[in-house]
Amino acid sequence: CSLLWALLPVAVVLFIFIVARSLKGRDEFAHLNVCVLVLGDIGRSPRMQYHALSFSRHGYNVTFIGFLAKQFKHFILCRSVKAQSAFSLSVGPKIFVYVSKVICQSLQLFYVLMQLEDQAYILLQNPPGLPSIAVTWLVSRIIGAQFVIDWHNYGYSIMALTHGERHPIVKAAKWYEKFFGRLSDHNLCVTNAMRHDLLKNWNIKATTLYDKPPMIFRETPLKVRHELFARMASAYPPFKACSEISKENTDLTAFTERNTKTEEVSLAAGRPAMLLSSTSWTEDEDFSILLKALEESQCLPSLVCVITGKGPQKEYYKKIIDSKDFTHVRICTPWLEAEDYPVLLGSADLGVCLHKSSSGLDLPMKVVDMFGCCLPVCAINFQCLDELVKHEENGLVFGDSSELVEQLKMLLCDFPNEHGKLSHFRKNLREGRQQRWDENWDLNVLPLFKEHCD
Repeated sequence: CSLLWALLPVAVVLFIFIVARSLKGRDEFAHLNVCVLVLGDIGRSPRMQYHALSFSRHGYNVTFIGFLAKQFKHFILCRSVKAQSAFSLSVGPKIFVYVSKVICQSLQLFYVLMQLEDQAYILLQNPPGLPSIAVTWLVSRIIGAQFVIDWHNYGYSIMALTHGERHPIVKAAKWYEKFFGRLSDHNLCVTNAMRHDLLKNWNIKATTLYDKPPMIFRETPLKVRHELFARMASAYPPFKACSEISKENTDLTAFTERNTKTEEVSLAAGRPAMLLSSTSWTEDEDFSILLKALEESQCLPSLVCVITGKGPQKEYYKKIIDSKDFTHVRICTPWLEAEDYPVLLGSADLGVCLHKSSSGLDLPMKVVDMFGCCLPVCAINFQCLDELVKHEENGLVFGDSSELVEQLKMLLCDFPNEHGKLSHFRKNLREGRQQRWDENWDLNVLPLFKEHCD
């Protein structure tokens, strides 16, 4: 009885919202209103950023909802709604803390969505989908919007990395994701493997929208490279030129040199190779594989390994890196501004990807961005990686550190060699016509929304 009395105010507020919405007339341009929703940091959801920009480019009125850690230049065409982290219990048993967080987020999300102008579509990123799938479905039914889920992965599979597949919470999350996911009006997903899996196991029909790089990801001109390296050298010693080297009228970094008279920039003679990896430092990426491979690759030339990103395991791996005594490798772990990341990616010589999908059904966006910069990749193998990385064509696929050792030796032992394997992969990437995000989105997503409008 006491529980019913506690829920009564919530029921009253819900009833008032529904009545108010039903009495309000629908805007004549409501069919052009789209809400793009992420129950997380917008900055860590580039695919949803690209969705928002694509809708805006085609004349849709976009509202982007999520946690906004910083302001983004990209959203001058969109209206962003910054959702504050919901209040929840911070003490007590873990299950009560988690349940309180879900309840508070549900109420907050419901309130925020009901405040919006008439929406024709709500496009939701999953994961995270708890509680956003259920709440968004409820609101879409109340306001008469089409509910679209963009499946990036399965939320329950990510939870299983920590708790194990048989944990009751993981089983409950899987049931929840399946039950409410089937209530959506339309679905997008990131691979054909996921599309088949959704249909076979959950009877959910989806359209595959592969991640593709936007135009900001491209090979970086030498002058722009030098400017970035010069700025990074002040904070990261591996980017500094060797102190023994000095040239008259020349501004040096470890990788480039600029003639101060002519302003001409060229690659430095005897420069180290730059190996780059980006990560969110989570459990689905085992960086001990790369560190072990670097230790065992003693015959390699001088190498700078740059690992970008933030995440929960960064400090753990930094301690391991600091304990290593590399003879030929210098490692740095910078956090880059959004505008600097594509520039560095387009300046590197080889990319390494250690992402292993928790479900085996999603692809690493970092490799998509690397290919946009014509950067060859060594990627650890998993179920559907062949939908992106073509072994011996645009990069190499490895299974463990010993295979990665052999690949690094093959690609870098004669660096820089214009006729080596590494240059061959880069040439293939340059000559292959890479589809970009805008073209891909216009071909696969726009028809779904135009069809409904018509």
